[in-house]
Amino acid sequence: MSKIGILIVDDHKLTRQGIINFLEVQGDFEVKGEAANGEEAILLAKELKPDVILMDLNMPKINGIEAIREIKKSSPETKIIVLTVFTQNETVFPAINAGVDGYLLKDIMPDDLIIAIHSVLNGKPALHPEIVRKLMSGITTQNNHIKKAETLTTREHEVLNLLAEGKSNEDIANELIISVPTVKTHVHNILNKLNMTKRVQAALFAASQPDMFDEEKALESMKHKDNTN
Repeated sequence: MSKIGILIVDDHKLTRQGIINFLEVQGDFEVKGEAANGEEAILLAKELKPDVILMDLNMPKINGIEAIREIKKSSPETKIIVLTVFTQNETVFPAINAGVDGYLLKDIMPDDLIIAIHSVLNGKPALHPEIVRKLMSGITTQNNHIKKAETLTTREHEVLNLLAEGKSNEDIANELIISVPTVKTHVHNILNKLNMTKRVQAALFAASQPDMFDEEKALESMKHKDNTN
């Protein structure tokens, strides 16, 4: 089995070396490179095509958020996990909106970092509990999302319910017996209707509304499938 390619991006050499030393003894990882700033990260992401990038945010030349945006434009399939000390809204929400697949703090336990890397590769967001709290708080203050959710079709409800369970597009396609492109279309429509930009926002919103998106409702809706697939 091929190893998981990792790119480490942090302006502190000691931090980079510590992560590299840890990952290299795990067996299933290959550290393809390291970058000390966002500019280097963008160039190396294109050159090395890593599976996962561990990205600091506060860096010289080009900061982490700008680097994330650029990398996601050229390599949307590359998973990016923010690894930082910052939990302020000014960094959390721009990073989420830039397209990160995970947002973790540098005090994370090593074993939890391994779990997080595998999670994002399986299409599931990896978020520190404090970040989840912030995102859910930001979502629940927008009560109009609930009204907008009422405009979702039965199929879109099913897809959103599975998003809340952390399912990837492939998982959803298999469970609902539809194609991956159809799942992507449903996700796109859900985000438009809820006025959101990222699937993790929609998933957290659904998770915060158990009465609207619980398993019983999903099973009931399966009995009345619409023709949107």
